Amino acid sequence: MIKAASAFTGTWRITEMEQWDADYFDMEVPAHITIRKDLTGSFQFGLVQGDLDGRIETIDGRPRFDFSWSGFDENDPVSGRGWLRTCGEQAEGRIFLHLGDDSELKAERQT
Repeated sequence: MIKAASAFTGTWRITEMEQWDADYFDMEVPAHITIRKDLTGSFQFGLVQGDLDGRIETIDGRPRFDFSWSGFDENDPVSGRGWLRTCGEQAEGRIFLHLGDDSELKAERQT
């Protein structure tokens, strides 16, 4: 799993979101997801930011980073889950806000 984990580690710049446009998701900082070697990390898009805890799962024969997260949306506590799948320097996934919205996302590796 170490090799699979290295495919996900680093900072990913969120370039597209299904539910929100760039004016929102880049509102405060460039939207991103950062995944560390221990499979924890953080993210921010728009006014939503959180810390994540993930695991590598195999879905349809391909590794996928599945995570839960907790954080804030406009200073209100929120939590959720999500997943990310990579193909080289590109990634796609979905993020879910518990009892709220969810959105597909696309990202590019930054580091």
